[in-house]
Amino acid sequence: MSDTFSLATRLRAIDNARLAAAARAREIRVSGIKDFFDLAEALLDRTAVQQQLTHLDRGTLATIAAIAELGSRSGGSTAAEVAALLDSYAEAPTESDIAMRASTAVSLLLADSETDAAGIERFTAYDSVAEQVRSWPAFGLPGLPELAAGLPLAALEPAAETELRFIDRVASERAFAATTGITELLVELEREPARELAKGGIALPDTKRLANAMAVDLAGVGRLLAIADDAGLVAREGGFWLITDAGGAWLMESSGARWRTLAAGWYERLPADIRRLLGERSHSLWGAGLRRFVDWLYPAGGDWMDERIAAYTGAAELLGITANHAPSSPGLALFATGLDAAQTAMAPLLPREVEQVYLQHDLSIVAPGPLTPQVDGRLRSLADAESRSLASSYRVSASSMNRAMAAGESAASVREFLTGISLTGIPQPLDYLITEASTRYGLLRAGALPERNIRDALEVKSYLRSDDAQLLDTVLVDQNLSVLGFTRVASDRLVSRFPLETVFWTLSDARYPVAAENSDSEIVALRRRRHARSAGAVGPDPIEELIERLRLGGDSELGEAADAWLARQLDTAIRLKAALTVSVTMPNGTVVDYQLEPTSIAGGRLRARDRRSAIERTLPLSSIARVSPAADAP
Repeated sequence: MSDTFSLATRLRAIDNARLAAAARAREIRVSGIKDFFDLAEALLDRTAVQQQLTHLDRGTLATIAAIAELGSRSGGSTAAEVAALLDSYAEAPTESDIAMRASTAVSLLLADSETDAAGIERFTAYDSVAEQVRSWPAFGLPGLPELAAGLPLAALEPAAETELRFIDRVASERAFAATTGITELLVELEREPARELAKGGIALPDTKRLANAMAVDLAGVGRLLAIADDAGLVAREGGFWLITDAGGAWLMESSGARWRTLAAGWYERLPADIRRLLGERSHSLWGAGLRRFVDWLYPAGGDWMDERIAAYTGAAELLGITANHAPSSPGLALFATGLDAAQTAMAPLLPREVEQVYLQHDLSIVAPGPLTPQVDGRLRSLADAESRSLASSYRVSASSMNRAMAAGESAASVREFLTGISLTGIPQPLDYLITEASTRYGLLRAGALPERNIRDALEVKSYLRSDDAQLLDTVLVDQNLSVLGFTRVASDRLVSRFPLETVFWTLSDARYPVAAENSDSEIVALRRRRHARSAGAVGPDPIEELIERLRLGGDSELGEAADAWLARQLDTAIRLKAALTVSVTMPNGTVVDYQLEPTSIAGGRLRARDRRSAIERTLPLSSIARVSPAADAP
């Protein structure tokens, strides 16, 4: 029976979650797929099969090759039969390991399985998968005997007798730099998301903006963004990179806890075999020996695995897990004991956090060391960060103070906070600025209008009012605010068709002393939504949309979709000259199974050759209850 027919039937039967997971893992392109047969053909395409095989480790590939070698006799091969075949080449893994790897192939739609009458699971590789694996030796890739060979000793070079304190010093400097850079990345994404290009990568203007905030080169933005993504601190949503709720919570953690989260994201994505190798040889260099082991473990990995291992080792260097390819004390603890021990080892290596600063007469604020997250977060709400390193600096301005007032601060709360953290008191220029900002704040008041407010047939959603008519005139002629389309409706009031949040944040970003108010004219604090809904959220999922469309048969009603599915099954069988079991509902209500080879469909009737009685049958399509692969297909 055709694999296309068999797989299409299987795809239609499995649940949406498993189907979506498999389609994502196989990196299926949704364009051009109109039904489950198209999807099956895309999955069985030799190029698509080879692409997935390059992502599999040697043990899984050996299991697939053994299943392919045993063929589809007697409904498939059991784990015991696969183990016996592999054992003829080298010491085979356990049956449970083989069953697990075979199940991986089944979940990736490279193989199928069924349970026989004795309750034993049998596995069968699809023909295109078997053919692809058998063709490997012709292209210089390992065949079944080589894939089944035992695990060689991974020749990792022993680490030189280098002073561990030197390694730890370099590692801690890199870990602090990476943690600081990702902190600035999250703060900047919370202020303004970064646009992701359709071809991949962040748009150049946003990359430059982030690089400037993070104090790294342009390439460093992508490397640190990948680490933050692995840790679940950022996510793509609607074509933009945003900070997640987990990222917001991360900003309030200590330096040691922040590093632990980043190290956990890296460690959890390390392939299990590589993780085990590094754990067993934790005092070795991560150099050419690791590269050779990875080449052995992923024999068809090619450029994909080269890029992946380069990313792993590069991130390990950035996070201080290694320094110049030699494991640091936190790195050793990570592989020997776990994340808690690694954090304990890294915490004393990081610079000590401080809670007090120097307030300068030029409105700058200097911290003699990295600030605690609570102090740093509060200080950023009323000042702009200018530099971030062991000694950080901030600057207070009229716009930063207005931003703080919009977030709910008052002159009293600002003075109380600064007095508590200052080693030099509050300089007079800063005190004047606080007073002036609190006086000016609220000169402009923005509010929401009730729904369906209509003026001159134009719906308006918000207003801006002020007792200072000259200030309103300035807003009206400001070209940077022209997009808001303000219209004067009174000497002290403007209206806009945009909602309150858009009007408020546009004015605030333009450094106007605007405050938001409710229907009772009370000032309220607005918070900008800059967080992704969850880590990994990327807006509408094309895979889920495809599955929903396939389930409904396009725009058809359910009954029409069922008829279309039957017609597609029969058309495919005719084209492939495949045999089917056709279940026909008789006039008395009974169902009779025929072993048929369909030849044509016309006038709502199926013509087919009966393979058992060697006669031609003509059956009305309306009487066909279901079709399935022929029970006695040769």
